[in-house]
Amino acid sequence: MRAACAVGLVFAGCCSNVIFLELLARRFPGCGNIVTFAQFLFIAVEGFIFEADLGRKPPAIPIRYYAIMVTMFFTVSVVNNYALNLNIAMPLHMIFRSGSLIANMILGIIILKKRYSVSKYTSIALVSVGIFICTLMSAKQVASESSLSEADGFQAFAWWLLGICALTFALLMSARMGIFQETLYKQFGKHSKEALFYNHALPLPGFLFLASDIYDHAILFSQSEPYQVPVLGVTMPIMWFYLLMNIITQYVCIRGVFILTTECASLTVTLVVTLRKFVSLIFSILYFQNPFTPWHWLGTLCVFIGTLMYSEVWKNLGAAWGRSHKEDKRE
Repeated sequence: MRAACAVGLVFAGCCSNVIFLELLARRFPGCGNIVTFAQFLFIAVEGFIFEADLGRKPPAIPIRYYAIMVTMFFTVSVVNNYALNLNIAMPLHMIFRSGSLIANMILGIIILKKRYSVSKYTSIALVSVGIFICTLMSAKQVASESSLSEADGFQAFAWWLLGICALTFALLMSARMGIFQETLYKQFGKHSKEALFYNHALPLPGFLFLASDIYDHAILFSQSEPYQVPVLGVTMPIMWFYLLMNIITQYVCIRGVFILTTECASLTVTLVVTLRKFVSLIFSILYFQNPFTPWHWLGTLCVFIGTLMYSEVWKNLGAAWGRSHKEDKRE
């Protein structure tokens, strides 16, 4: 029952979170910093109350290790959200971030000296091809949409290229953080809720460097048209409502994933998260009418098939079906 509830939380929280993020980014593409700050602040306050017991509970993992992890986590979050301000469409943003498998494999080979099976390399190649197709098609769209003048077209393409570089950097940094986190858990044991709290609480002072941008967008949010919140009957600027819903759905999403990791095997978690990304992508394309060509669909298909191949979903599901079939015969 808890597993089914967790799956529901993941789909409801993560998919709706993408919707509110796109609603925010469409009105103010550069609002990534205020969105990231609000999410970090909410999760940090919740963790301080319920996980850290108002500061009375000492961390199981030394703070110096969290400081390293937090630096990487803060950088990844800020860069990923800021990429939306660099001509990166939301569908491409979601597809590109699905390339974490590639980054994990590359750094795993370099840092941990890991070796993988042929099927793993094949799946990663498929993901790479899919991302390449989607990136190439998006580049053509940016060039065609900015064809008002040669100078404007070049400037738009330059910003888009910078956005791709930012996403690539965040992808590699996220993979490096995952490897670092894996080594910490082997040494000190798994403390997911504690890591969630410190990853969001320790970076808060870093937002002082972004205070001017956060303040400017807070003013813009306050100047948006009023919106009466259903049920509550409270009226507030619509952009603040979108931000509030983005924060709540982000928390629901994270909690759902956390419950899922404690209740299910990693294979199930991978499958649920992959399907959630696919549903979010489809909804973004249909509801927001984002440009998506047949080539984009082909690239997306490659990414998700490659992801499922990497997690060996079919092999494990076949093995599970075989076991259940044998048990039925015995009965």
